Amino acid sequence: MTAKNRLKPDLILQAAVRMIDEEGVAALTLASLAQRLEIRPPSLYNHVAGLPDIRRLLSLHGLEELRSALLHAAFGRAGEAAIRAMAAAYLAFARAHPGLYELTLHPPGTEDAERAKAARDIVNLVIRALEAYHLDDDASIHAARALRSLLHGFASLERQGGFGLPLDKDQSFDEMMSLYLAGLHARFVGPKHPPESN
Repeated sequence: MTAKNRLKPDLILQAAVRMIDEEGVAALTLASLAQRLEIRPPSLYNHVAGLPDIRRLLSLHGLEELRSALLHAAFGRAGEAAIRAMAAAYLAFARAHPGLYELTLHPPGTEDAERAKAARDIVNLVIRALEAYHLDDDASIHAARALRSLLHGFASLERQGGFGLPLDKDQSFDEMMSLYLAGLHARFVGPKHPPESN
């Protein structure tokens, strides 16, 4: 069986995911990917248009995997419970797939409908979880952006060794989420109407 016949797009994607998670996005080249797959670089062109195409496929795959993780975490939950579960799932994804996570951060171009939809789906999941706080449309987007900024900032600092003090990082993460949720509650709900939580 020739390399062309045995090589499939999903195998290329899986190998590329392992490479960027283990070695970083910068390590991904056609030559390095071909070496990992034990094929000649020109064989990759039977399945992908080049390195930008591979990076796009990885970004789309990352967004879909992140959406799946958030959806699974939020299932059966609402309000604060849903937000906490989604936040934990976000951090777990960033920890398990640092390279893939990095590529989810690249904004899709206007011509890339698939990635744009995948990114919107993630935002909509967060906004749905925020419905318990009865925010208007603009406030929901602001709150979603604030949450994403907190989660990305924590994940990035942790990845880069930014938390050097001998204090449990998971506890710091929980405290961060408590502060965020307390802020939402204080600003939009008030003491008499706590948000729904399952």
